[in-house]
Amino acid sequence: MSNTKSSNQAAVPEAKGALDRFKFEVANELGVPLTDGYNGNLTSKQNGSVGGYMGNKLLLHRSTSVILQHDCVAARSKTVDFAQFQYHL
Repeated sequence: MSNTKSSNQAAVPEAKGALDRFKFEVANELGVPLTDGYNGNLTSKQNGSVGGYMGNKLLLHRSTSVILQHDCVAARSKTVDFAQFQYHL
């Protein structure tokens, strides 16, 4: 085992709590029995599905935010119809 310290640092330490809650919310949605603490009993597929789905949801949120921002700048009174946008997760 290496004696080097992990470089896995949070870019925004204040967001750690929110990301942890988000992780448990996603795990619950997917039916992955994630616990607070040791999760060595879970498969790589289970853990990867949680992380992958988190990434997809964050990307979807960011894309929606950009679309809304663009539409608000283009025409302040324009209503965005989300039914026209299809996302495949």
